Amino acid sequence: MTRPIARVLALLEILQRGGTWTIAELAGRLDVDERTVRRYIAHLLELDIPVRSVRGRYGGYRLSPGYRMPPLMLTDEEALAALLGLVAGRRAGLLGTSAAAAESAVAKVRRVLPEALGRRLDALLEIADFTAPARSARTAEAEVLLTVAEAARNRRPVDLGYIAGHGGASERVVHPYGIVTHSGRWYLTGFDSASEQVRTFRVDRISGVAMRAGTFAVPDGFDPAQRVLTAIAEAPHQHEVSVRMRATPEQIRAVFPPSIATLEELDPDTPWLRARIRAQRLEWIPPLLAALDRPFVIEGPEALRKLVRALAGRLAEHAGA
Repeated sequence: MTRPIARVLALLEILQRGGTWTIAELAGRLDVDERTVRRYIAHLLELDIPVRSVRGRYGGYRLSPGYRMPPLMLTDEEALAALLGLVAGRRAGLLGTSAAAAESAVAKVRRVLPEALGRRLDALLEIADFTAPARSARTAEAEVLLTVAEAARNRRPVDLGYIAGHGGASERVVHPYGIVTHSGRWYLTGFDSASEQVRTFRVDRISGVAMRAGTFAVPDGFDPAQRVLTAIAEAPHQHEVSVRMRATPEQIRAVFPPSIATLEELDPDTPWLRARIRAQRLEWIPPLLAALDRPFVIEGPEALRKLVRALAGRLAEHAGA
């Protein structure tokens, strides 16, 4: 959704709270100038939404009395968040309500969604396995997640762009067997044309996806959740890297995204954070530490220290030349 459209919808949400809002109040809420507020009001009027202008000292804008908007106006990501929150909470036993209340809430949200979006969300909820409650807010792009879920339910192969943990990009054809969420991350498991094996892919690392023509069959007895848990446990990582960095989380994430490193706070009174990285190879880490350009201490392994020293020597040599 583009920024102007999002702000027009934000304006409508404010007006639906009731009462009369001055232009200055609306401009402050939306972080725009008053002229822009008038333009957004014009957009709402073009959509036949009855916004009324109130004159006088306490004048401004309000919705016509008695006007009722549709129950929900959600973007794809908002609808995905609402339904997944209800379903995951219910399956994990985290909701302090009855099962009937949770089911009713899911049904009501689903009923007011646009038909096309509702079908795609149905596919995700039908195909997804929830193996554990989320521990943090690691989200996948809604469009990617909905597309691979729809492909998995309909047994359609997909063209998949993927970025590995070391940053390498690849293109492949995948037969998606299932979608699984585990410990706050979404995983796709299925047959991979590149390796000609069943592989597990993190959805947040998928850079692009498109459904292809044709269909495929899922092997008898295939359990997507068990396959994902096995793949996570058996993932080959030769090196466990630990580096203390004197930097803010934002500075570190600009170089080491969540798909590469996990961060730990050492002491709230110090600016140091610990980054932990599981890596099959170490050669790609020193250039990223150099790009971070902040003080750091390598806690291990020793092989990484040697690589950093070697890179520092080469950089000094190049600078001298």
